[in-house]
Amino acid sequence: MDKDTLVDGFMTYLTIEKNRSHNTLDAYRRDTVRFLDIIGYKSPADIASLQPTGIVAYMKKLGQAGLSAVSVARNLAAVRVLLRYMVMMKMIEDSPAEIIESPKLWKKTPGVLSTEKIDILLNWPWSADPVDVRNRAMLETMYATGLRVSELVNLKIQEVNLMAGYVSTMGKGSKERVVPLGEVACERIREYMVNGRSAILRGRVCSALFVTARGGAMTRQGFWKIVTKHALKAGIVGKVSPHSLRHSFATHLLEHGADLRSVQRMLGHADISTTQIYTHVAKTRLKEIYNKAHPRA
Repeated sequence: MDKDTLVDGFMTYLTIEKNRSHNTLDAYRRDTVRFLDIIGYKSPADIASLQPTGIVAYMKKLGQAGLSAVSVARNLAAVRVLLRYMVMMKMIEDSPAEIIESPKLWKKTPGVLSTEKIDILLNWPWSADPVDVRNRAMLETMYATGLRVSELVNLKIQEVNLMAGYVSTMGKGSKERVVPLGEVACERIREYMVNGRSAILRGRVCSALFVTARGGAMTRQGFWKIVTKHALKAGIVGKVSPHSLRHSFATHLLEHGADLRSVQRMLGHADISTTQIYTHVAKTRLKEIYNKAHPRA
C-alpha cells in the first residue's frame, strides 16, 4: 500500500469511525505525512520493521527542526493513532510507538496575561468604526468564555443567549457544551449587533456571529492577526495570541477560587489532567506575587 492510499484510508477512518473535526483531520494529515516522509515510507513493511528507537529518532528530528514539546507530543499522538489503525487493518502486527513516552509538556508557563494587561487590552479607547466594534466584542467574548479560536469564529447567532448570559459551542469530538458569558461581554456583543454587524455585512446574509467585509465568518487566521495587532497598539510587550486569552481565562478563574472541574467543563477538556496545568500556572503566579509583595519573602 503506497503512502497516499494509506493516508486517505486513515483519514476516512478518523472521519467515519472517530468523528474527528475538520481541524483535527487537517492536523493529523499533516503530521502523518510528515512522519511517513521522514521515515521514507514505501510500504507497510517499512513500519513493520520500525523499532521504538526509530520513533524516538523521529521525535528528536522534530525537536531539532524547532518544534516545541507540545508540537512533538501532538505528532507522536498522531503516529500512535496511525499505527493502531494499521494494526487494526492487519497491515502490521504491533505498534512500536506504544511504549514511547510523550515529551514533558508545559515546561514553560503558558502565555498568561496578568489581569492588569487584560484590562489594558480590553479597555483600550476603541473607535466607533464597525470593525473596531466587532474586534472589541470578539476579544471580550474570548476572554469571557475561554473558547478555542475555532469555536469562537464558528459561533452562530442562535448559539449566543444574551438574556441568559451563555454561549453554546460544539467543541472537539463534536461535543456540545454551554459556557457562561459575563455582563461586559454580553454588552459588547449587543453593541456589535446594533452598530457593527449589519454595517460590515452590507445587506448580505451570514449565520455566523462574527463576520468579515467579505460577507462570511471570521477565520482563525484573521482573528489571530486582530489579537496580535491590537496587543501591539495597546503597548503590551511579548507574544499575545488568542491562546493567551484562553489561558488567561482559565488561570484567572482558578486564582479567584473556581474549582478545577468547573474550569475543565468550561474549557471543554475531555481529561482533567489537561486542565491541571492551570493549577500549576496559578500557583506559580501567586508565588511570584508573594515574592514581590511580602517584605520578608
